[in-house]
Amino acid sequence: MTSICQVLKSKGHDLLSIAPEETVYAAVAIMAEADVGSLLVIDDGELVGIFTERDYAREVVLKGRTSTQTLVRDIMRTNCVCVRPDVGVESCMELMTQHRVRHLPVVDDGTLVGVVSIGDLVKSVIDDQRFTIEQLEHYIHGELRHH
Repeated sequence: MTSICQVLKSKGHDLLSIAPEETVYAAVAIMAEADVGSLLVIDDGELVGIFTERDYAREVVLKGRTSTQTLVRDIMRTNCVCVRPDVGVESCMELMTQHRVRHLPVVDDGTLVGVVSIGDLVKSVIDDQRFTIEQLEHYIHGELRHH
């Protein structure tokens, strides 16, 4: 079973963040530039929330607000579901489904070490399945490789 620690080793530990007093426009610009769907909201070095494309669509666009006048703090989600690096990919997928989220901050002993998205987890599952298929093919042909 692949752990979140292994996913982070593969994808990197980059943490894209924004301060709560920044505008939603600034947040969306950062997300567009980095081609990501969320930003961690950090205040005084602490994780205080998460801002996602879904928050933008529901809290700005649908409510007729303007992204240049709305602050991240006004629409960010503060009840972040977080995971430890030793948690398995399947458990994280279950957690995401249960809480209806697509991004999970990864916290190790109180320190923010990364973030994983549903896309990261799906890629990991596909990679694991691909490896299993290759192993079975090699086994059938009388040779075995190690992961």
